[in-house]
Amino acid sequence: MLEYSVTGKGIPILLFHGGHSGCLEEFGFQRLVESGYSIITPSRSGYSSTSPIKDLKQACVNYKLLLDHLAIKKVHVIAVSAGGPTGIVFCSLFPDRVLSFTLQSAVTKPWLTPDDKVYKMAKRMFRPKTEKRTWKMLAAMNNLLPKLTFRMMAQSFSKLPFSEVRKRLDSQSIEMFRKMNNRQRSYSGFYIDLEQTQQDYSKELGDIQAPTLIMHSQNDSSVSLSHPNHAKTLLSKSEMCILDSWGHLIWIGKHAAEFDAALISFISRYHN
Repeated sequence: MLEYSVTGKGIPILLFHGGHSGCLEEFGFQRLVESGYSIITPSRSGYSSTSPIKDLKQACVNYKLLLDHLAIKKVHVIAVSAGGPTGIVFCSLFPDRVLSFTLQSAVTKPWLTPDDKVYKMAKRMFRPKTEKRTWKMLAAMNNLLPKLTFRMMAQSFSKLPFSEVRKRLDSQSIEMFRKMNNRQRSYSGFYIDLEQTQQDYSKELGDIQAPTLIMHSQNDSSVSLSHPNHAKTLLSKSEMCILDSWGHLIWIGKHAAEFDAALISFISRYHN
């Protein structure tokens, strides 16, 4: 089974969401829809109602079949965070279906290893049998104390001291973060992500011929700058957009407008 959503009408974008997300993702959608794009978001393998398929190539075949079902020949592809490997493999397997490729805060090489403290903590917190309880507790705390919760979690997303994080936020940032925590779930998908992000995708990156935009925050503590730099060395037709935004969630804060403008400017060049 493959669950998906379609938001907006117009030029199609196939979006591979990040970890703990699904087809109801909202980050980065508004300006794209307003600019005449349609966003097709499948819940990736193991997320929500989508069947858990560990073979990434087979999962990507299913995403291609989704495009066939929707009678869509070519799409712009966006891959977010832990969805980076999915976007990379899809674009390498089906170059004739891809107009452009955008990596957003994306994993592009081996990420959290089993020896990392963050990996071990994630394996405990987001076990498929208990992740629902974890997210309910986090959402309850975030709804009750949104500013405090954001401050407590900011270090997970940003290398900056909180005094600098605060300077890069806008009036909507805390509320957007609260809504994110309310819609997030891991299901079995994040366990699959942890496995797939151990792999080396250098060959697949080297095979990609689509023009590619690599977007990242220089202050990201979740996915280091070594990931966009690695992708840039292997993608033959790529350009970088490194933002001075507050951290990993480049769709939140004062730099979100800069992010939107750069993305729309890039993909508008490659509609044919």
